[in-house]
Amino acid sequence: MNLFDDIKQEAKPYFLNAKGSHDWDHVERVYNLCLHIGKKENADLEILKFAALLHDLARTEEQESKGKICHAEKSAEIAREILKKHNIDEEKIEKVVHCIKAHRKRSKEKPKTLEAKILFDADGLDQLGAVGLGRLFLYAGEIGSRLHFKNVDLQKHREYSKDDTAYREFNATVNHIKDRMLTEEGKRIAEERHKFMVNFFDKLNKEVDGVS
Repeated sequence: MNLFDDIKQEAKPYFLNAKGSHDWDHVERVYNLCLHIGKKENADLEILKFAALLHDLARTEEQESKGKICHAEKSAEIAREILKKHNIDEEKIEKVVHCIKAHRKRSKEKPKTLEAKILFDADGLDQLGAVGLGRLFLYAGEIGSRLHFKNVDLQKHREYSKDDTAYREFNATVNHIKDRMLTEEGKRIAEERHKFMVNFFDKLNKEVDGVS
């Protein structure tokens, strides 16, 4: 196996107990998006590959802690140790670690390099479009939320509650993703995927009211 296959095999066990909304399939989708955008933007694909494979290693820990653990910070720590074990150059390790620390929207560390911006965009794009809808409803099911609640109040209806529906998550976070894209290709893809989601929820609201 080559180095990337070795890293992949080392990363996969961290997702054995992962929920469907943030499982290994998510990692592979982000990896593919990183390569697509990276080629368009002429980025360092080696850094991107490492960062994409390792960016969510601590996601399960964050979910189990109900957000008390920052998966970006913890994943960066784990990634550093894995890359060191494989004798990756220290400068490359720091670039990968920065990408991982900065990929989360709520992170204190913001994307400074092209590769970090691409991982940020790719991770966000996986929350949009048809895949994004699937993940929203998966997440709602994971926390025991109701199917839909049209009159959601973002101040009243909190995270991890029965009212934390796919629609609430869309309005609270996903609705703003397209405006946070940092690369031109990311912006293009985001606009298309965002429109798809808006149209879907418009249709869902009408069906719930018995209109359509």
